[in-house]
Amino acid sequence: MVMGLPNGMEWVILLVVALLLFGGSRLAGLGRGTGRAIREFKEETAGLREKDKDKELEDGTAHDEATAEQTKSDIADAEVVESRTPDTK
Repeated sequence: MVMGLPNGMEWVILLVVALLLFGGSRLAGLGRGTGRAIREFKEETAGLREKDKDKELEDGTAHDEATAEQTKSDIADAEVVESRTPDTK
């Protein structure tokens, strides 16, 4: 038997033991609290993503303009070099 996550009957045994130790109402409260915590976590991460998107949009246009100016400068400073390739026929 491979050590790892519980399978089928092992889950049933774990649930029965948890029910006996904590009781039905306490397990329901734990489930409710866990669900609420997960929901709040998702809402907060969604809010942070929105803030990041807004910040990227604000910074993005300025960043794009600065990048365009730098690229123009790099092109103006570039050196033209002839490449020698063998003639193939």
